[in-house]
Amino acid sequence: MSDFELQRVALATGVELDVAVAGDPASAPIVLLHGFPESHRTWRHQIPELAKDHFVLAPDQRGFARSSKPEGVENYTPDKPVADLLALADHFEIADFTLVGHDWGGAIAWMAALQNQGRIKHLIIVNAPHPFVFQRLLFDDMDQRAASQYITAFRNPGLDAHIDKIGLSEFFDGSFMRHTDFEKVRDEKPVYLDQWSQPGAMPAMLNWYRASALVVPGMDETPERPAYLDGPFPPLNTPTLVIWGTGDKALLPSNLDGLEAYVPNMTLKKIDAGHFVPWENPEAVTAAMREWLAAQGA
Repeated sequence: MSDFELQRVALATGVELDVAVAGDPASAPIVLLHGFPESHRTWRHQIPELAKDHFVLAPDQRGFARSSKPEGVENYTPDKPVADLLALADHFEIADFTLVGHDWGGAIAWMAALQNQGRIKHLIIVNAPHPFVFQRLLFDDMDQRAASQYITAFRNPGLDAHIDKIGLSEFFDGSFMRHTDFEKVRDEKPVYLDQWSQPGAMPAMLNWYRASALVVPGMDETPERPAYLDGPFPPLNTPTLVIWGTGDKALLPSNLDGLEAYVPNMTLKKIDAGHFVPWENPEAVTAAMREWLAAQGA
C-alpha cells in the first residue's frame, strides 16, 4: 500500500529494506529516515517535490512495514540502523549525501552525522532531539521527563500482549490522538494498520525503544547524575537545518535551548505543527527544506 515505487534492497548488514526510490540517480542524493510508528510514508508529501532535483531514497527501516524484522532486542541498537543507512548508500554507489530524519529517524541521523561527518554533507533534522541535549534534559527538566514517560511504557515487555488485547485500531487511535488532529491522519489509518499487522512488526518497532541506552528516570526518582552530562560534547560541524513543530507534546521546545553550541553551523526553522510535522504542515516543511538546500547548493 504505497504511492511510490518500492525497491527491495538486500543490504550488506543482512537485512532487506523496502525503499521508496524517486528522481534521477544522477541528481544530488538525499536519504529520508522515518520514525515511530511510521514508514517511508512519513515523507509522502516531500518525496515528489524533492525528486524534482534530487535522487531520493526513503527506506522502511528495519522492523517497520515489510522490511526485515530480525528477532531480538540487540538487533535494534542505534548502531544497527546507522549501519543500514551507510549500507544503503553503498548499494546505490552514493559517496556522500544529504540526510533527513524525523523522530527515531532523526535520532539515527544525528548519530550517523556525528560519526560520519565526511560522508553526510548536509543534515536536516525534523523534531528529533540532539542525543546529548535530550539525555541532559531527562535529568534536569521535569517537564521533558514527564513528557518522556511513554518511553518507559514502550519498553515494558507486557505492552505487546496489551496491544494484542486491545487491537491495532485502538492502538492507532491512542498513538495519534494525543499528538495530532485525528482528521489529518484518518485517511492513512488503513496503511498504518496494514504495516503494523505484518508478522513481528509491532514487537520489532517497540524494540527500537528497548534497545536504546537512553536513561529515562521515573518521576519519583532522583538518580545519580552521570558526570558526562556536565562535560564537553564534540560539536557537529555539518551544515544542519533543524525544523521544529512548535506544538510537539512529546519533545518540548527546551530541546532547542543552547543547541547551537553543539551544532554551530545550524539553521533553525520553527513551524506551526505538532510532532508529526512532515504531514501535519507539509507545505511549510517542504518549503523550508528546498529553500535551505538551495542556499547550501545541495
